Amino acid sequence: MSKLFKRLIVFFVGTPALLSIVLFLPYYNHLALNLVTIAFSILGALEFRAILAHKNLNISVPHTIALGALSPVAWTIAVTFGITNRHLAPCIFIAGGLWLLISRVFSSQEKLDGYISRITAGFSVMVYPGLFMAWIVKMTQFNNAGFVILIYFLIVLLNDSFAWVFGVLFGKNNRGFVAASPNKSLSGFAGGLLMSIAIGIGAVALLPSLFTSAVMPSAFAGAVLGFVSGVAATLGDLCESAIKRSAGVKDSGTLILGRGGALDSIDSLAFAAPVYYMLYNLLFVV
Repeated sequence: MSKLFKRLIVFFVGTPALLSIVLFLPYYNHLALNLVTIAFSILGALEFRAILAHKNLNISVPHTIALGALSPVAWTIAVTFGITNRHLAPCIFIAGGLWLLISRVFSSQEKLDGYISRITAGFSVMVYPGLFMAWIVKMTQFNNAGFVILIYFLIVLLNDSFAWVFGVLFGKNNRGFVAASPNKSLSGFAGGLLMSIAIGIGAVALLPSLFTSAVMPSAFAGAVLGFVSGVAATLGDLCESAIKRSAGVKDSGTLILGRGGALDSIDSLAFAAPVYYMLYNLLFVV
């Protein structure tokens, strides 16, 4: 089975499945989506751990699971049980960081020799992708969150898909300008961003109750939301490529058919989540 065919299977099966979870399982503040987010945060953290190990930055599997899940679990608890204290999740994150720092202070010299390696790897998996992915959970607090999250997924996923299509069709002579991912093309980036902008403008037209801006013309605000979120998604893909290239790794794993690992599939989603959340708050939430 070719990589192209595998990629198409994932797109035409995985994308509708994800969007169905968003639209048809909104119960308990989108608990089903939040559990999927936690699961992929853990899987991504485990793959990131394996990549870091190539640079002699090591942390155990149980600690990776706990730290990678920390932020999305904290926010899931908050939104599921209606905990309005906005400091809960940040405090849990800080508690995780403090534990990571002090847990081996009184260890033997042998364990202290790996102290810097452990806290570097620990903070890394705690932030990426866990902390970034937690912003998807935070989106479930918006009014009519299902449609707001739907637009976020469409902006990111169609950006990736159209970047690939435009790259295949028009990118032959404009590749190689980014060392982290030399197969990426200018045509691909342009195609992906155009689709993200189109989705942002389409959201304003189709969902005016959720995408009417008080700070600028709504259509322009939708274009800004799509463009900036699309840029963030592209940068997320490039940053993960840079991480893998630095470690001499081709794919983060083999979990996802035709795409590689979980981290290969959520890199753009993770990077774009806080950007989309903050922009939506700035442009459309009164």
